[in-house]
Amino acid sequence: MGSSKQSAGILDTLKMERVRTILTHTYPYPHEHSRHAVIAVVVGCLFFISSDNIHTLVEKLDKNVKWWSMYACLFGFFYFFSSPFIGKTFKPSYSNFSRWYIAWILVAAVYHLPSFQSMGVDMRMNLSLFLTIYLSSILFLLVFHIIFLGLWYIGFVSRVAGKRPEILTILQNCAVLSVACCVFYSHCGNRAMLRERPLDRRNSNWFSFWKKEERNTWLAKFLRMNELKDQVCSSWFAPVGSASDYPLLSKWVIYGEIACNGSCPGSSDEISPIYSLWATFIGLYIANYVVERSTGWALTHPLSVKEYEKLKKKQMKPDFLDMVPWYSGTSADLFKTVFDLLVSVTVFVGRFDMRMMQAAMSRVSDGNHQDDLLYDHFSEKDDFWFDFMADTGDGGNSSYAVARLLAKPFIRTLKDDSELTLPRGNLLIIGGDLAYPNPSAFTYERRLFVPFEYALQPPPWYKAEQIAVNKPEVPFGAQLKQYNGPQCFVIPGNHDWFDGLQTFMRYICHRSWLGGWLMPQKKSYFALQLPKRWWVFGLDLALHGDIDVYQFKFFSELITEKVQDDDSVIIITHEPNWLTDWYWNDVTGKNISHLISDYLRGRCKLRMAGDLHHYMRHSHVKSDGPVHIHHLLVNGCGGAFLHPTHVFSKFNKLDEVSYECKAAYPSFEDSSRCELNHILQDDTFSGHIKSFLGTVWNGFIYILQHSCVSLAGAILLLIAAYSFVPPKLSRKKRAIIGVLHVSAHLAAALILMLLLEIGVEICIQHKLLATSGYHTLYQWYRSVESEHFPDPTGLRARIEQWTFGLYPACIKYLMSAFDVPEVMAVSRNNICQNGLESISRGGAVIYYASVFLYFWVFSTPVVSLVFGSYLYICINWLHLHFDEAFSSLRIANYKSFTRFHINSDGDLEVYTLAVDKVPKEWKLDPDWDGETKHPHELSHLRRFPSKWRAAIAHLDPVHTVKIVDHFVIGRTDKNDCATTAPNGPVQ
Repeated sequence: MGSSKQSAGILDTLKMERVRTILTHTYPYPHEHSRHAVIAVVVGCLFFISSDNIHTLVEKLDKNVKWWSMYACLFGFFYFFSSPFIGKTFKPSYSNFSRWYIAWILVAAVYHLPSFQSMGVDMRMNLSLFLTIYLSSILFLLVFHIIFLGLWYIGFVSRVAGKRPEILTILQNCAVLSVACCVFYSHCGNRAMLRERPLDRRNSNWFSFWKKEERNTWLAKFLRMNELKDQVCSSWFAPVGSASDYPLLSKWVIYGEIACNGSCPGSSDEISPIYSLWATFIGLYIANYVVERSTGWALTHPLSVKEYEKLKKKQMKPDFLDMVPWYSGTSADLFKTVFDLLVSVTVFVGRFDMRMMQAAMSRVSDGNHQDDLLYDHFSEKDDFWFDFMADTGDGGNSSYAVARLLAKPFIRTLKDDSELTLPRGNLLIIGGDLAYPNPSAFTYERRLFVPFEYALQPPPWYKAEQIAVNKPEVPFGAQLKQYNGPQCFVIPGNHDWFDGLQTFMRYICHRSWLGGWLMPQKKSYFALQLPKRWWVFGLDLALHGDIDVYQFKFFSELITEKVQDDDSVIIITHEPNWLTDWYWNDVTGKNISHLISDYLRGRCKLRMAGDLHHYMRHSHVKSDGPVHIHHLLVNGCGGAFLHPTHVFSKFNKLDEVSYECKAAYPSFEDSSRCELNHILQDDTFSGHIKSFLGTVWNGFIYILQHSCVSLAGAILLLIAAYSFVPPKLSRKKRAIIGVLHVSAHLAAALILMLLLEIGVEICIQHKLLATSGYHTLYQWYRSVESEHFPDPTGLRARIEQWTFGLYPACIKYLMSAFDVPEVMAVSRNNICQNGLESISRGGAVIYYASVFLYFWVFSTPVVSLVFGSYLYICINWLHLHFDEAFSSLRIANYKSFTRFHINSDGDLEVYTLAVDKVPKEWKLDPDWDGETKHPHELSHLRRFPSKWRAAIAHLDPVHTVKIVDHFVIGRTDKNDCATTAPNGPVQ
């Protein structure tokens, strides 16, 4: 025993576990992730950029306001194109373009402006050198990887950690080392040696700054950053030697230029410091890659397995999708949504209805018909709680915030300064629109099932890909009445019908679990018999806004045969047609109205719906006439973007019965409190406003008189703007609004185009553009290359010969592609001098494409501003476009659901619980992680069923949830029922 303890102590001392993690591949390493190189490049950039003191930078600044105003406009437009709000960037952004596109167009414009050159930074040389080194690095590393893969397949390389590199990682590493070489060249040049420097300086101590006796000297030099920079360039990054020292590389190196006083006879055989730096980075990458892939040992010091798992849990975050960018012009999901909607409207509406198929499948026998549509297993329960929510599956943060509250065993909140405990619902009813923007396997899984499974996990044995054939698949073979876990029933919404209800049937009716909620449901509509003579009718409106004849037949027969005179009924639909009909001045849902007024006759105590993403409750005003519906409730705050409430503030009547708004969330005041934060400042070119506006007007007249394409585009835009105005207004008002809207867009387009032309013309006049041809950058680079990068061995000529001319051709056209302003300026000069007819069709395409690349960037924030201003005016002044205005904002806050309690007296207590602010960051809940989990235990039995909690504890929905509405609906007595006529025949 003693020896074992002693050996254990020795192992602990030697930390053998850490040694084992080095020798064996026990957990994944961050392969080919050159964080060290990135850090080194960033630190080097900051050092070299700050090497000039502030006084020197100020002296070098060009004081011409014209150039700096162009810089401000350029960076401003690019910023608003790619990132609309500081710290609140939407993901994916509205542009939906790669950052490489933004960087390409921005750099191509910036390097032509002269002020950077006045500060000693030549952007042309940096760009051309970057492209050359970048392309060379990619080709070199691709050859290396091909050789390495060949050795891997032969077996000369150990197969510890996989075989194939990530192409994106290769491109990233090549970009990092290219930037490093460019930064070094900008501040240190390509000086290989000082001809007159003494021998002892060549071998000077690199770390002389750090000697204790020279601390004051080091501090003084630190304050004089120029001297420190020069010493770093000459000592720390000195070339490795001459080509004669490395005979094998003598014909493959790039030589540096000689720095000396006066003339320098002869050529230098010293290796270029840029080549040395590049070769060092390439060597580090290869060494890192080979060591990791052949031994499994990373250059970063590995952690123990226990430490790694602990760190992994700490870094774990949910992979939630962002809210749908409804106005993104490049979103494939949105184009699919439009296509599915067109197909659904033209094919399914009036031609094929999935509800007819369900009715046909349910009429096999009467017993099967009841099992498919009527569920009475809740009717004998006591103290019954159930929840209602709708319109989930948009942003992952908001959907999970609601699902986390629904899954919690108890919600404790304040009501009238006293704590109130609300247990989790036995039943969850979802009122449609389960995933946005369209029903697909991706949106259902990622936007609906993922948040709910994080909130309440399905059983461990459940496999999502399996089809539920014999529903309900109750755990452990029990009967549905004996199952005490939470259950879920769902009705489809209009977004669920875009594909003809195919995805809804596959994921809801043919699956058994939504997270930890059991789904016994088999059809898209259902009837639930609840305790104390309460009923829930879940209706499927499809895209018609009404129930079909088979659905009407089922519910009317159910009312006639089973619903008693003193029973109470809750009707749930997706669309709240009492509000939408009032808003659009329309009449829909005639079959539903017939069912409620002529069959239920006063027993409909509550009608609920989603579709509108806010909470509103209207209660009837007591009168002498019959009341068919006592309360109207809308709650579509289950996770989708927010809708306004103030637009519907004047609704007060349904079927000649007066109603009063009892609660709204957000309130009418909060809903209408939208400030336009975009401020236009026009204090540039103040002396040329008159001529500028005159030119814009002339351009507009030219469009009307001469340009057929632009005129056709303007007419189409006018038609679209007129059609976009809601038809509730008169044609005259729609025409006025459409003309004003289109005029704003045309004026903005002409102004932007004129600004772009003025910028190009200024650069042409100052000889910054159109100085030669399309390949100005390449020609300039070749002249600088021959001067500062001597090639005595003819290396470049040999590479050109061996690549059959591809080497200079690729660099030449790559630089031309990065010099879009030059292409635009040269083409513009040709058009101005010789007319549009003088250029070929290909030249015209190149010109229009180059202009379009910049015009798109410039027009995106302006078009967004014009369109946003239009929506702002319409929603606040005219109460139009409530859906379009708020969907563009994608507000994830103000989420809620409604919890019901059937008490011992048979009355229905209604609590609407809401969260004002939805967290954006989540982390692993330590309570969930630390709770013991048994293999066969269902997740609803745990104290902490949800996996994630808010990163900031006091912002967690569990702590911020509040009651925004509470009321009680009394059970039905026989006096509530109308006695005008007995139940009529089924129609």
